[in-house]
Amino acid sequence: MSDARAEIRHVIVPGRHHLLTRFQVDYLRRLLAGFEHDDVGDRVAASADAVVVWAVTSANHSATRRNPFPGHRREAAIEILAHVERMPSIVVPVVDVAPTPRFAEITLKTIEYATAERISPSPATAIVATSTPAVAEMYRALGYRIAPMERGHPDSPDTPWQLLDDLTAGGDRWRTAAHPASVDIVDRYGLAEQARQIAADPVIGDEGGLTQTRDYRTYSRSFEDAADRKWAQARPWIVPGRVVDLGCATGAMLELAAREPALAESDLIGVEVAPELFAECEHKKSQGAFANPNTFFYRRNILAGSLFPDRSIATTLSFALTHEIYSYGDGMPSLEAFARAIADQTMPGGVWINSDVCGPADPGRRVRLRFHEGDVTTPARRLTGSNDEIAAALDALPVASRVAQFAQDFTELSGTPWRYDVCDERTIELSLGDAMEFLETVSYTRNWLSEMHERFCALSWPDWQALIASVGLQIDERSGPWRNEWLVEHRFAAAASLTDPAGRPLPWPDTHVLLVARRPLEG
Repeated sequence: MSDARAEIRHVIVPGRHHLLTRFQVDYLRRLLAGFEHDDVGDRVAASADAVVVWAVTSANHSATRRNPFPGHRREAAIEILAHVERMPSIVVPVVDVAPTPRFAEITLKTIEYATAERISPSPATAIVATSTPAVAEMYRALGYRIAPMERGHPDSPDTPWQLLDDLTAGGDRWRTAAHPASVDIVDRYGLAEQARQIAADPVIGDEGGLTQTRDYRTYSRSFEDAADRKWAQARPWIVPGRVVDLGCATGAMLELAAREPALAESDLIGVEVAPELFAECEHKKSQGAFANPNTFFYRRNILAGSLFPDRSIATTLSFALTHEIYSYGDGMPSLEAFARAIADQTMPGGVWINSDVCGPADPGRRVRLRFHEGDVTTPARRLTGSNDEIAAALDALPVASRVAQFAQDFTELSGTPWRYDVCDERTIELSLGDAMEFLETVSYTRNWLSEMHERFCALSWPDWQALIASVGLQIDERSGPWRNEWLVEHRFAAAASLTDPAGRPLPWPDTHVLLVARRPLEG
């Protein structure tokens, strides 16, 4: 083993840093004092004024399985540790980016810019302390020496991620190994319970959203474009007070609500699970987009438990949300739990306004779709590539030629069989519910793999009536199913004709529902 003589002025510790450990403190002290070696056995010679640079990655993410604690809480724990341990430190938040082999380079540049170039790391003056082999390899490729931390240490301590897993699972082992600074932050802000709720959530994925394939730029634009129409639909039934928009996307409807004089004294509350959309809500608020200052946003999922106290909400809005609850949750049990939670939070005289897709009244009826062009026997293939590449491949096919592709992908991703019989190259026979499931989804090629998870026609109007009655709310007689004539003209009739098996033309069924449900004043 050689004796590395170059003085180290910075020890870079990249990581999410949800839990700091006692071992990390002891290890870094020994490293700074020259008693530890890099992972090839060379002794580290640190300068007397060496500084630990804590690069907090995914600093803009929270409330996900990978990142249960918000960045500012993680930073606070590091600052406490640095103070009580008298360990010279700098904390640099690093925002999450798409997976890239250049992440180490991006982190180093972030450190440089965040410190106004007072810290400009180089392999000659900095060493990277990490126990994650993939991370170590990225820095090693840039010429940096690696201090392996827990990896290969004779004491074989738990890594911070193992301790976080223990915390999330409800264990107490993490308390002994974690540094008191982390224990303090976790306990003061109830982070352990939050992490356990996130881990148990039946809908949220590792990154916090519903699927990994959804393009939220397209998704948010569609919500922005439809906000005026949706608000016009909801406005006549709004009850002033605490108004909650569940699945608020980018907050576009709340922008309109905030301009209403009649709601000037109301609290407007947006709830959104997707981190990309929630971030846009917070950005809009910082830019003064909401005329009502009593506008607030929560990043939560109603399926993880009650959001608000019983009988405390005047109006709950849910637009284009309930089919996602059904699709990404556990089907009808998840939707029933969702409806019960809304009923519980609704005050006497309060209202739930739900607008979404709706299945036909007789979904099991046998029908035929005869397409104007294409070939229904076109085989399916395994779709790969970006959303843009998948969309280009699908858009090159007539609607009829996407039938087998839809059958394959919808069955696989939604978990619901989609069956049809081929009558001829232009005609298929199937149930009316499945016919509408296909026609209402097949044009969403931009987010195809995401949309294939979703069931648009799972509930018809009688199903909605039964669900609302089961949770003790009353349906306003003016609400009910309706047919989107734009879809009929531009999507359905433009692609196919609908007949019974004997070839007799059938009218296109209802496609959407506007459901207004109230809690009785004495309820």
